[in-house]
Amino acid sequence: MKKFILAAAALGLAACGASSDIVYRPAEQKLPQHIKRISVRPFANKTQQFGLEEKITLKVIEEFLKNGEYTISPESASQGVIVGEISHYILTPIQYDVNLVPTLYKLNVIAGVRLLDKDYNRYLWEEPALQVTKMYSAANLPGGLTEEQAREALWEILAKDVVLRTVSGFGSVSSASQKKIPSEVPLSTGTAQ
Repeated sequence: MKKFILAAAALGLAACGASSDIVYRPAEQKLPQHIKRISVRPFANKTQQFGLEEKITLKVIEEFLKNGEYTISPESASQGVIVGEISHYILTPIQYDVNLVPTLYKLNVIAGVRLLDKDYNRYLWEEPALQVTKMYSAANLPGGLTEEQAREALWEILAKDVVLRTVSGFGSVSSASQKKIPSEVPLSTGTAQ
């Protein structure tokens, strides 16, 4: 009886090993061949916080330069344009000391980002709600950060997500929103939005 159970267990393990050799690897979804140069349009800032748009725009350009897969150029000379807007900036104290002074904060930023194919005047991809969150201790505590330092960490994460989405394609990052994205986003005539 023991031999039968051991043989069945060995057969079961062998069957599991055989099926684990099958790995799903979808084809990379690169940008169309005609896109060689990308520009980053200055992000729009829909929040009450002043100056966020400059920092994130510069950080996205810096990340594209680090990546090196696409040349960064002025919008007039590019085939693809990164278009983004910061829609939410929420700073929430989440922990207090005995004197009700905040000791731990949560900073949450949501941005909508898309890539415009200028030659065909259509968006190739859209992430309507890329969300990044940073929890950090107050600056007066050991290892704590100022709000500006926490923002810089968020810009780094968000910029890497934008570059990853552009270079690696669909599924590399995802938005927080569960809303359906239209297959074609209409553009107004004249200038692209």
